[in-house]
Amino acid sequence: MFGRDEKVSALRLTAAQYIILGIFLVLAYGLWRLQVMQSEYYSLAAEKNRIRNVPILAPRGKIVDREGRVIVDNYPSFSALLLRDSSRDLNADADLIGAGLHMDPKEVRERLRHFSALPQYQPIFLKDDITPDELSFIEAHRNELPELDTIVAHRRLYPRNGFMAHLIGYVGDVTEDMLNHPQFELYNPGDVVGISGAERQYNNMLMGQNGSRRALVNSHGREVGQLDTKDAVAGKQLKLTVDIDLQIAAEQALEGKNGAIVAMDPRTGEILAMASRPTFDPNDFAVRVSRDEWNKLVNDPDKPLLNKAIQAQLAPGSTFKIIMSVAGWQEGIAQALHVNCTGGGEFYGRRFGCWVKSGHGPVDLPKAIYQSCDVFFYTLAEKLGIDRIARYATALGLGQKTGIDLPNEVSGVMPSEEWKIRNFKQKWFAGETISVGIGQGAVAITPVQLMRAIAAISMGGRMVVPHVVDPTGLPQGYVEVNHYTDVKNVPIAADGWNLITDAMGRVVLPEGTAPSAHIPGIDIAGKTGSAQVVSLATRAKHAHDETLNQNGWFVGFTPRRNPDIIVVVLFEGGEHGRLAARLATQVIKAYVDKQRRTPTKMVEKPKVGGKVEIGGVWTAPDTDGDREVLDDGRFLVSLPRKPLPIATVAPGLH
Repeated sequence: MFGRDEKVSALRLTAAQYIILGIFLVLAYGLWRLQVMQSEYYSLAAEKNRIRNVPILAPRGKIVDREGRVIVDNYPSFSALLLRDSSRDLNADADLIGAGLHMDPKEVRERLRHFSALPQYQPIFLKDDITPDELSFIEAHRNELPELDTIVAHRRLYPRNGFMAHLIGYVGDVTEDMLNHPQFELYNPGDVVGISGAERQYNNMLMGQNGSRRALVNSHGREVGQLDTKDAVAGKQLKLTVDIDLQIAAEQALEGKNGAIVAMDPRTGEILAMASRPTFDPNDFAVRVSRDEWNKLVNDPDKPLLNKAIQAQLAPGSTFKIIMSVAGWQEGIAQALHVNCTGGGEFYGRRFGCWVKSGHGPVDLPKAIYQSCDVFFYTLAEKLGIDRIARYATALGLGQKTGIDLPNEVSGVMPSEEWKIRNFKQKWFAGETISVGIGQGAVAITPVQLMRAIAAISMGGRMVVPHVVDPTGLPQGYVEVNHYTDVKNVPIAADGWNLITDAMGRVVLPEGTAPSAHIPGIDIAGKTGSAQVVSLATRAKHAHDETLNQNGWFVGFTPRRNPDIIVVVLFEGGEHGRLAARLATQVIKAYVDKQRRTPTKMVEKPKVGGKVEIGGVWTAPDTDGDREVLDDGRFLVSLPRKPLPIATVAPGLH
């Protein structure tokens, strides 16, 4: 009724069944081929589609001076990375990589070997601060060399011409020896760390924490996606106690000479300037110094890498006579000691000459200081003996590290009977004491040690710890600075303190040994010194050899008691202490001029009548003798009976 039923023929049904069976056979073969026949290939390919960790480098903290002015900064640059998580034969690509990055292929293979112990997922730095053409090479060869990549790095930018190089230091790749040091135990090969100076001393604070980004890469080593990013944490800023203005004065004074200049606030131990010559350019180390350049620096006889302020161990010459004066006074000997200097004296069967061949005539302690009479101090040394001399010198910090916050400070030598027996298994001879009395013989100290000792004497026996970093700017609980505020008191009788510092104030006057260093209007006290580097006989045989010239020393401060600044100068081959004194007073003048230019802040309005002590230049009317200059360089102002306009300090007036 609804029409004839149509039936499918058996032939068509059979054909359809075979077609369906064929399709299933093809699918089964493909599945077998994937799962069995090529399982190893696809398993390896799948393994290569994995996560890669790419570092994000943290910039090091800036270094600023005491007023916040930037000394050391960073600049962005690109570094070439070598990724080692692919199956490529990286050694085979070394020739092409070397050609494109202007590297010796041997150096590429050497870096692969050097870092072979690191995990494969960790990339290695192949070349720092690459040029634009090297960056273009990497981008153009992404397909041929997928193991090459780039990363943004922050390189150190130091002052040019070696300015403050020894104090600041420099950075470089962490060495294998450093990795064995507790300070660097958490770092990895290839990390850039502080190698010397403040960069090393405060590396953990400056370095910050690197971040990373996780990227998904395919079997060809190409990135096909990003997962997440951990941002880098920049290093903390480091604030120095150094004043750039004084540092410039010190660097200029020492230009063209060998030696060191250090300036310090003797009240706190803050280092205001530190220069050492010859110097080096730390920018040469900001990327990677070549082997030839390194060998040139290391083999230079003038030792430009040596921070002479804390590492030069030399005889202090006549500057040591101030320590002798304190020892003699405290022992009750120097007060009544008078000698007649005829140009030399006999001690223990040997004649010791004075630097003034004609002699100084009658000499007491003050004259012995400001005219630097050797015979007086020979006699004082004979009466004191080596052990009493050593006891006072050691109490004032000689022969030991000062504790300054810079690496590789040396301790120097302060001889004694016990020291000679311990080191040479020999008895101390009394005649050796005579040379020690004028800072010769076995005495060897560093400029910063001498500065600290004389600073303590100028402060009435109050001895502080020198430091180049402001502790208040460091993270709370930074244990390395706990000792910076330590104070040691060395007993010095008040009458002896007054006499010795007054005598030092005459050193730069016409009757002293450095009158040419005098600066009118500034109360400067100090002591000159000249120290032999060879015996007089040897010097006579090689009279024209300037390398055998005596070293010139000067340590000076202002005002003469409880000073605001102390400066020590080592002028290698300078012959005369008066020449070193001229260098020191340049720095002192720069300090005083700056203080006088700084407006004085009045804490409260002065009352009518009475007196008030101020610093700087007082510009109130001076019609009735209302101002008198004290010998310590400050001003004592007698206020008038009726009010006057509040005085101010005019900037730039000095």
